[in-house]
Amino acid sequence: MFTGIVEELGRVAAIQALPDNAIRITIEGPTVLSDANLGDSICVNGVCLTVAEQNGDQFTADVMSETINRTTIGDLLAGSQVNLERPVTLATRLGGHLVQGHVDAVGQVSAREHSENWDVVTITPPKELLKYVVEKGSITIDGTSLTVSAVTDSTFSVSLIPATLEKTTLGIRQIGDRVNLEVDVLAKYVEKLVAAQ
Repeated sequence: MFTGIVEELGRVAAIQALPDNAIRITIEGPTVLSDANLGDSICVNGVCLTVAEQNGDQFTADVMSETINRTTIGDLLAGSQVNLERPVTLATRLGGHLVQGHVDAVGQVSAREHSENWDVVTITPPKELLKYVVEKGSITIDGTSLTVSAVTDSTFSVSLIPATLEKTTLGIRQIGDRVNLEVDVLAKYVEKLVAAQ
């Protein structure tokens, strides 16, 4: 479980292709590795990955085809920046919202409005995901907990403050870029409970 508060911008050091459409990805992230152990989870652009190897400031994770097919992890290249976060603990402040690191879908940046002190980024998600997105509700984009500022029939928007632009990959995302989306898990549980009635 994560909070969507990105701890550092990491960097992809290497990607190794494996059989069965799998990869081994090596990521540099000294902050998230400061107390990590083999088998620990680290959220990478919103995807919960397991530390399989650790070497100094780098860790390696195995990524299976299911994850590659459902997320943007397969889009990454050596040198790509990634959002990194360690799992939440019972002693950690919940600064964002409850994030599982289980990507629901991939969306696309469809508009970007720049201002001196903020940016508004508009995302086009798969149509079936929009029912879980509400104005002033929580959404996770590439592992970053954000508040939805507007919703239309086909898009939603988020407003990004300078800290978010500087400390996450959302500062460099451009129109046409693909992003990982995770909706608020509470909405999915409520939907299932209501449907069962």
